Amino acid sequence: MSQSFAEYYHGIRKRQKREGLLWSVGILVIYLYSGHISEFDWSVIWHGIPHFFDYVDDILPVLHWQVLFADGHTKGSFAYWGYRLHIQIPLLGQTIAVAIAATIFSSFLAALASFPAAGNTYTHQLFRYALRSIAAFCRTMPELAWAVMFVMAFGIGPIPGFFALFLHSFGAQTKLFYESVEVASDKPVRGLRALGASRIERMRYGLWPQVAPTFLSYTFMRLEINFRQSTILGLVGAGGIGQELMTSIKLDHFDQVSMVLIQIVVVVSVLDYLSGKIRTYVLEGAQHV
Repeated sequence: MSQSFAEYYHGIRKRQKREGLLWSVGILVIYLYSGHISEFDWSVIWHGIPHFFDYVDDILPVLHWQVLFADGHTKGSFAYWGYRLHIQIPLLGQTIAVAIAATIFSSFLAALASFPAAGNTYTHQLFRYALRSIAAFCRTMPELAWAVMFVMAFGIGPIPGFFALFLHSFGAQTKLFYESVEVASDKPVRGLRALGASRIERMRYGLWPQVAPTFLSYTFMRLEINFRQSTILGLVGAGGIGQELMTSIKLDHFDQVSMVLIQIVVVVSVLDYLSGKIRTYVLEGAQHV
């Protein structure tokens, strides 16, 4: 018995190694072919790295210890470096507000659409594929493309950024959500069906408790993505801190580029910390925060 098991185990291991080798070779061939098609060249990277650090050196502010805490009219001081903070901070708040609004609205609608779009909720096939097609179309269009369309419709400002983030987030969140619903256990659903529960009740009490933590995690992750994307949307006039960043880059105000980047990094870090705390509070209670 032990010998047959050993032979079976070694056979499985040999097959796994063979399949792993084949997959590795296949992925390597695809990788090399993709690099060839995209004209990837290590020499370009090697010669370009020093220029990257040159740009980093350009955006570093010029600060002098002797006048570090002087007023905003003195070059080399913190105040002189942040002379546009009174303009940048409201724009940063606008960016955060747009990202939060787009994330909440898109996640709410995606959560509603995910259950009928899932394959294990016995929704009519035509309706299910219609929802999936709408979600696929929304996420296929990049945020920049959506933003350009809405800027042409509504003009420069935060409204195009909101709609661009909302539509792309809805498409992405719907896919993530309905896939989470599809991998949920169907045992509670079968039990509720045996008790005579309706379809909505089976989704509410059989599936929702299982997928709610996953939905929450995806929502917080999407909030961080939307904040970063909203800074890029400023390139096409969608408002917010991104527009300030692009203006500083175009005008070669390198010290203000670094100031804006620091603000973005700080906000992303704070959002990451707060999202973790909120998720812990919602799932485990205040005593675990």
